[in-house]
Amino acid sequence: MSTTPPIALAIAGSEASGGAGAQTDIKTFQQLGVFGCTALTCIVSMDPKANWDHRFVPVDPQVIADQIEACATVHSRIDAVKVGMLGTQPTIDAVDAALERYGFPIVVLDPVLICKGQEFSSAMAVDNALREKILPRATMVTPNLFESATLAGVEEITSVEALKDAAKRIFDLGVPNVLAKAGPSLGTGTALDVFYDGSTLEVLEVPAVGAERMHGAGCTLAAAVTAELAKGATPLEAAVTAKNVVSASVNPGMRGNIPFTYVWQGNYPEFLAGQPARGARCPAQASTPRIGEV
Repeated sequence: MSTTPPIALAIAGSEASGGAGAQTDIKTFQQLGVFGCTALTCIVSMDPKANWDHRFVPVDPQVIADQIEACATVHSRIDAVKVGMLGTQPTIDAVDAALERYGFPIVVLDPVLICKGQEFSSAMAVDNALREKILPRATMVTPNLFESATLAGVEEITSVEALKDAAKRIFDLGVPNVLAKAGPSLGTGTALDVFYDGSTLEVLEVPAVGAERMHGAGCTLAAAVTAELAKGATPLEAAVTAKNVVSASVNPGMRGNIPFTYVWQGNYPEFLAGQPARGARCPAQASTPRIGEV
């Protein structure tokens, strides 16, 4: 019996506080029994003098390529890759070339389209490059509400039905599995996401913790999906486990000097031991107690 754990690579930005980005990815991988390695795409730090806007410094594209090369060659295999914050077109080009070169079997794309404080025109150029080059390589994509609307080509998403439609539109772009995240933003009283793989449409819900989105929750969800896929779970199974991981990480989460809370993955073992009933589930009318076709 092999004692080597599954290995996941996070291609993502460093978020200095530890509440999001590659730091969150590594912590999530570890909680799920997956060995994590990283290729940093940018350095992000929140600016307390400017309403916590993100100071964004791209990593040189060759340095990004070198990091991915090191991860791909040091380890005997990479079971899954999570792609997070890229931020610039040269970064996207470097990551696209690396994904082509190494042919990683599973790629989860968390399509970070805009960073707080980033110019909108620059963000749209990055969005177009991401859609053209990285999206077609994704096994699964995990957009938030804004990203789902942008990728789906709609102005906004204000209902569960609109989120289902967006997930289908994103699938039609060529992504085999879509997990469109609304969290608490649709006013359902739950943290709600929609999974779609071309035949199965599932609404996944857990009790909401407050009405605001929490810093790092999206990174945690995508990293948990990546870890579970690396372990051999199906995309839907990975999505359900990821919901549980996020539920544990946001309740109660962490609070510091910033005006919002942020995740802590260390709650997950206690969550598993004492609160299994808080797992992902579907609306009450569905045919199964956890998730259901919609």
